[in-house]
Amino acid sequence: MKHTMLRCLAAAGLAALSGTTLAAHAGDGGYRVTDKRVLDGPVRWDYVSMDSERHHLFLTRGEHVDVYDVQKREVVGTIPSTPGVHGVAVAADLGLGFSSNGAANAVTVFRLDTLVPIATVAVGAGPDSLVYDTATHRVFVANGAGNSMSVIDAGTRKVVGTIALPGAPETAVVDGKGRLFVALEDRNAIAEIDTDKLKLVAERRIASVCEEPAGLAIDPQGGLLYAGCHNRKLAVVDARTGRIVGSAAIGRGNDAVAIDLQRKLVFASNGDGTLAVIDAAAPFAVRGTVATMPRARTVTLDPATHKLYLVSAETDPAAAPGPKGRVALKPGTFTVITVGAQ
Repeated sequence: MKHTMLRCLAAAGLAALSGTTLAAHAGDGGYRVTDKRVLDGPVRWDYVSMDSERHHLFLTRGEHVDVYDVQKREVVGTIPSTPGVHGVAVAADLGLGFSSNGAANAVTVFRLDTLVPIATVAVGAGPDSLVYDTATHRVFVANGAGNSMSVIDAGTRKVVGTIALPGAPETAVVDGKGRLFVALEDRNAIAEIDTDKLKLVAERRIASVCEEPAGLAIDPQGGLLYAGCHNRKLAVVDARTGRIVGSAAIGRGNDAVAIDLQRKLVFASNGDGTLAVIDAAAPFAVRGTVATMPRARTVTLDPATHKLYLVSAETDPAAAPGPKGRVALKPGTFTVITVGAQ
């Protein structure tokens, strides 16, 4: 997410759409907000991600990562010294986690069981999203300011390559079969990368449906990509050909997309305080919309429980606007939002 922590502040002026609990069904119940938990600490955030095995939700808080236990509903640990952190990638098979530290042009490597950092790896300019590829045991880091992907061997914790891109990379996903896809927001496109040869394979333009793709999810078996776009569209793209095969209406200010492969549903989190629930298969019908919180632009799914997690904070109308007129956020209101089916 290009400069997403800044955009979290810029999005403070977005108003939540009116709405009630989702009326449509997934499985045998509709989705709704089941819990909101306010945490201490800075009102800064970007990507959220899950270590499902340990029930750990990684919350990027600017200069550190909080580790939130979704069963205990409390912070149980911290990854320190991650300046400008954007996201965390989980390599469950190796027992390792990786954080992208945007202000340091570095990635912190830590152990998932102890949360102890074990290495720092220098990468390209402005590392933003990152993803672990089980097929190659490599971590791919999207350098938003460098128009490139840094590739880290997860075992040796060494950079093994850099892939130049034609635009600024946002969210990246892998299919587990040798391909990585990354949204290029400034080019209205999705880039395809060979994760073994470390080469750019293609740039797929999707401007006919999608403006400024930010969020991205993948169905590896179905061969479909789901791109969340800033023109309030979810574009569905054939991963093999780049052909747009469908679309759906979503809210304003999307920054992340999640997919529940078992329930065959796609979720788009939007800065206007909505979470769109969409069929993963054609005709990609919108099942409904969950009202979350304004600025809850990022989302992650726990595949073990089918619950979704988002974060946000309240505005502070009494505070002076920040740089570029950004509305200030109220200290002490950082909120973890849980969404589940009835």
